Amino acid sequence: MKKNVIVSTILFLGLSLLLSACGGAPVVEKVVTVEVEKVVTQEVEKEVNVEAEVAEATEEAASGEAVAEATEETVAEETTEETAAPAAQTSGSTLSIVKDRGVLNCGGNASVPGFGFLDPDTNEFAGFDIDFCKAIAAAVLGDAEAIEVRATSGTDRFPVLQAGEVDVLVRNTTWTISRDTSLGFNFAPVNFYDGQGMMVRTDSGIKTLADLEGATVCVQQGTTTEKNLADVMRALDVSYEPVVLADQPATLAAYAEGRCDGFTTDKSGLVSSRTQLPDPEAHVILEETMSKEPLAPVVRHGDDQWFDIVKWVTFGVIDAEELGITSANVEEMAATSEDPVVRNLLGVEGDLGQGLGLDNDFMVKVISQVGNYGEIYDRNLGPDTVFNLPRGQNALWTEGGLMYSPPFR
Repeated sequence: MKKNVIVSTILFLGLSLLLSACGGAPVVEKVVTVEVEKVVTQEVEKEVNVEAEVAEATEEAASGEAVAEATEETVAEETTEETAAPAAQTSGSTLSIVKDRGVLNCGGNASVPGFGFLDPDTNEFAGFDIDFCKAIAAAVLGDAEAIEVRATSGTDRFPVLQAGEVDVLVRNTTWTISRDTSLGFNFAPVNFYDGQGMMVRTDSGIKTLADLEGATVCVQQGTTTEKNLADVMRALDVSYEPVVLADQPATLAAYAEGRCDGFTTDKSGLVSSRTQLPDPEAHVILEETMSKEPLAPVVRHGDDQWFDIVKWVTFGVIDAEELGITSANVEEMAATSEDPVVRNLLGVEGDLGQGLGLDNDFMVKVISQVGNYGEIYDRNLGPDTVFNLPRGQNALWTEGGLMYSPPFR
C-alpha cells in the first residue's frame, strides 16, 4: 500500500511538471484532475477536490463571460435609433461647465413658429421653447440672452444631447418610457400638454380619420407621430399610404404641394404649420386627438444637480403665475410681500437656491427677464398672436388645467 502511494505521488508530480512546462493552467487543472481520480488514493482526496473546484469555477467564469458577450451582442443588434444607448458623459458637472463657458447651449427647433423658429429677418430664435432656454440661462448665468440655440431635427436631437453638444434639449419633445430609460435621459416637468392631430384641406370632404381610407398622409421621420399614426390607423382598420419626410419643413412642403391628403403632427405644431401655408383658411385640423403628447425639456442621465435646476426653473415659472408674480411686479413682491410662500420662491427667505448651486434669488432673475408661465404662453401662443391657441390642459390647475408646481419649501 505504501509503495503504491509513493508511485502515485511520483506520477502526480511528474505529470504536473510536464504539463506546467507546456503552459495553460486550465489544461493542467483538467488533466491533473482526471489523472488523480484514476491514480491518487484516499489520502490525497482533499487536494483533488480543491483542484476540481478551481477547474469548475474557471469554467463557470468563462461561461459567464461568454453569456455576457452574447447578451451584449443581442442587445446591440436590437438597438434602434429611438433606443440607442447614451454616449459617454461630458466630464465635470454641467453647471460648472455652463458657468465656465458663460453660455447655455440649448437644443431647439428652427422651423415651428410659436415654439422654436429662426426668424430670417433678425437671424434670432424665438418661441415658447426658446423662452424656457432663456429661463434656464437667467437662473444659472443671470442673463436670459446668454444662450446659443442649436437647431435640431426630429432625427438628430437625441444624438446631439447624448454627445454633450447641448446642455439641455427644449424642442417640443414627447416624454416616453423608452426615451426616459433606454436613451439615458431625464425629462423635466411637462411644459406643454399636447396631442397628435390631423390637418386636411377644407374642400377634401374629410371630416374624420376614418375618411382617410386609401389616402396619403405626410409624417415626419423619427418621431412618436410616425408610430402613433400607424397604431391609430391599424386600430381603425383604415388603409393609408404614409409619406415619410426627414424633417418638419420637408413634411409641410410636401403637404402644401399636394403630395399628401393629410398632414399629421402634434396639434400645436399643426396650428403653427397652418399659419405658414399660402391660404390657412383652406385647411382644417380635425377634432380627433390621436395620442397624448406631454412635451418637456430633456437632460442627460448622470447629473442630478443639473436635472434639479431645469426641473425647478420649470416649476418656478408655473408657481409664479399661480402666485400672481409677473415680470412687472417681481421686484416689488420680493421687497414687500409678507407671504412666506412668495418669499420662499423669490429667495427672500431660506436657502433653496443654494441647494441647487444657484443664488437664492434665481427665480427673481428668471421672472424679471422672461416672465411667469402665463406670460411665456401668451407672448408666443396667446390671443394676441396669430395662433390664438387656447390654454386648455395648459391652464393652471386652479383653472381646470394640468399645470401644477410642488411647493418651494
